[in-house]
Amino acid sequence: MSSNKNKLSPEQSKVLLRVLKTRFEKNLPGRQAGMNLHKGLVWDKVQAKLLANPEKLWSLSEMERTGGEPDIIGYDKKTDEYIFYDCASESPKGRRSLCYDRAALESRKEFKPKDTALDLAASMGIEILTEEQYRELQMLGEFDTKTSSWVKTPLEIRKHGGAIFADRRYDHVFIYHNGADSYYASRGFRGLLKI
Repeated sequence: MSSNKNKLSPEQSKVLLRVLKTRFEKNLPGRQAGMNLHKGLVWDKVQAKLLANPEKLWSLSEMERTGGEPDIIGYDKKTDEYIFYDCASESPKGRRSLCYDRAALESRKEFKPKDTALDLAASMGIEILTEEQYRELQMLGEFDTKTSSWVKTPLEIRKHGGAIFADRRYDHVFIYHNGADSYYASRGFRGLLKI
């Protein structure tokens, strides 16, 4: 029995590739409205790699479906991987109101959120951004000026019940802490995918 759970239909793939290509072209260096990404990258090579990795293409579709607006923010020559981040201006709408992880969810006695940031990221086949990666993203533009995003929390903080999140206010990036079991309608998470 074969599973199509993590695969897109040919039509879904075609639509997603069109969206990704349009975003790629919008953010080429020299474009007025874009973030000036993709220097030296060629869309045809990106597309070939995406088509050769249908499960990763499915993960990108999940990033898109939940409001992440994924785009390539870099290319690792050593591993021959394109690096996609969620580049939506605000924390993805389809990934908000989540506590940090499963232990935090289970520790809540009432008013539990529907899911956790780490579980949802894993189910999508993506990784949550680290603090360093979040700061790297913020160097490409202004993100989370009205929302915030959970970021990967160091074990030293997590073992005390906390988790960290980040946002951009007053033209600065701030990293904060909160109980890992907290959740807010304005806090989601940003992910990354390497292909």
